[in-house]
Amino acid sequence: MGPALEAVRARRSWSKVTDAAPTHDELLTLVSAAGRVADHSSLRPWRLIELRGSDREVLGRAINKANGSSGASDKPLRAPLLIAVVASYRKSKVPRWEQEAVASGVAHTLSLLLDEAGWGVLWRTGDYTRSKAVAKAHGLGKNEELLGWLYVGGKPPRVRPGRRKAVDARHHVKRMPKPKKNA
Repeated sequence: MGPALEAVRARRSWSKVTDAAPTHDELLTLVSAAGRVADHSSLRPWRLIELRGSDREVLGRAINKANGSSGASDKPLRAPLLIAVVASYRKSKVPRWEQEAVASGVAHTLSLLLDEAGWGVLWRTGDYTRSKAVAKAHGLGKNEELLGWLYVGGKPPRVRPGRRKAVDARHHVKRMPKPKKNA
């Protein structure tokens, strides 16, 4: 089997990361590759927002505002780099759900590429991804939705890889049912 299969099998979510993060240029290289996901009509109905430093504090205030709290949530400070994943819907014959699937595909592919490059990654979501305060903080347009953030940082030393059970594909892959004779 090839390196892609091994990279996918080795992938795990990293809830704790160090303060190291890929550079902007390193990120651009990986995003360029991740953007190659299947994309009906080549709409590229997605964009990514890079949050570093004080950007994460702005997000923390928006999250608390969305939750009806004052101050700033510390959640965005748990990684040195957050990558906001935005579905940017285009006017097209391609349905909205399919455009969102492309944006999700880019995010997942990017998370695999970051992991393979040695970075710890966790895709975070939450109810506040659809809040006005968080959308405003990200400068989202009326045809855009936030799908969450990739939290990215260095993998801590001396941490054993998480043991995640392999998926039993037999429970998820079935043949199409045969048509009923009286139908």
